[in-house]
Amino acid sequence: MKRAVIIVAGGKGQRMGGELPKQFIPVNGKPVLLHTLEVFYHWDSSARLVLVIPEEHQSYWEMLCGELNCIVPHTIVTGGETRFHSVQNGLRVVVDCDLIGVHDGVRPMVSPEVIETCFRSAEIFGAAIPIVPVIETVREKIGDQNRVVDRRNFYIVQTPQVFFRDWLMEAYQQPWQVSFTDDASVVESTGKTIRLVDGNIENIKITTPLDLIVAEKTLRV
Repeated sequence: MKRAVIIVAGGKGQRMGGELPKQFIPVNGKPVLLHTLEVFYHWDSSARLVLVIPEEHQSYWEMLCGELNCIVPHTIVTGGETRFHSVQNGLRVVVDCDLIGVHDGVRPMVSPEVIETCFRSAEIFGAAIPIVPVIETVREKIGDQNRVVDRRNFYIVQTPQVFFRDWLMEAYQQPWQVSFTDDASVVESTGKTIRLVDGNIENIKITTPLDLIVAEKTLRV
């Protein structure tokens, strides 16, 4: 089956406390986004890679690719108003693929094994997403009250989230809703079932300065 990955990189990085969007922050000599792109290229060099970034960031990205001699083939697509609309834009250039994964551009530490497991599971079940268990105690706040909940029933969702092309295309024909927090929630709203697979704990979404420290240590290996 022909595979594609849409890598969404539209963040502005406000929580980093700087002007440079987090996907372009250098980690061990390369921007976060290039680390992410290379993970997927090394996983499967035949997969089609689509990078969705805001129009105002595209010339900067192209400059970085030139300076760093990026050899990873990828298609650049202009991002939309929200992540939902960015994925919609990315889908327009992968209509000939059978399985489509969607990944956050600031998750450079996903393992090739997790990527492969997601794609193989989606090939069988139609939709697969990686998860890791919640390891902290969790409390639910209801008004002025709160209570502990069984953390064994809760998981942290990661990317890539992988789907049959037709499932993803159908789901993204819907209007955007506030309940669409990830691609799985969009597909699930059409009545499809999502398969859960084990993620890797290092596959964090780089959002804070502390996350950058973790990335520097992990990506150095």
